[in-house]
Amino acid sequence: MTKHRINLIIIPAYNEELFIAGVVSEIRKYTYGNTDILVVNDGSTDASPKAISSLEDILSIHHKENLGYGKSLIDGFNHAIDNGYTNVITIDCDWQHEPYLIREFFKETDDYDIVSGSRYLKPGRETPPEDRSTINRKITARINEITGYSITDAFCGFKAYRVGGLRKLELTEYDYGMPLQLWMQAAKNGLTVKEIPVGLVYFERRRGFTGRLSNPGERLSYYNHVIEEELAL
Repeated sequence: MTKHRINLIIIPAYNEELFIAGVVSEIRKYTYGNTDILVVNDGSTDASPKAISSLEDILSIHHKENLGYGKSLIDGFNHAIDNGYTNVITIDCDWQHEPYLIREFFKETDDYDIVSGSRYLKPGRETPPEDRSTINRKITARINEITGYSITDAFCGFKAYRVGGLRKLELTEYDYGMPLQLWMQAAKNGLTVKEIPVGLVYFERRRGFTGRLSNPGERLSYYNHVIEEELAL
């Protein structure tokens, strides 16, 4: 990696008081001196704000209320664009993503606009909940049909981006469907994509979607709605 690059790691966080410090500490092991860490607190109701404020040498954005996973990433992207970063990585705050892969992700941005983790490129011992696997498979197939990409995991949040590519996108979806809007806009703008294998990790299998998205049928309908809205533009 060339030394002139300025990298940003975006960590969306909602009620992650137990994990924030440990995840940030682990991330630091695999970053360079020209890499900043930005935690986006999405209106947490636990002690996450206090945990974030106790960390040294990190950047933070705090939403007064819960605005959504997509909004957290969009705010992180805008921060990267506005402050002249070259590359961005998004990584979750619940230990589902493995920070030791960070350097590999950044390295691949030499050649690709988006480097996306896939939990399905290499089979592992862990198996996802059946409804998540089925929905992912259906939506990924539809995204590939529309975009011409050949991805295997439309929803993995462990990704790297060239900020120059992000500048071409106009992301507006605040909830979990934002990655689908992103894939479609990426294809429209000719962004290049590569997938790399990441682990399928469920640190807390009891965690899941809340509200209407806890219903698999509602979730699938919502994802298809996001796709239809983007197609209509």
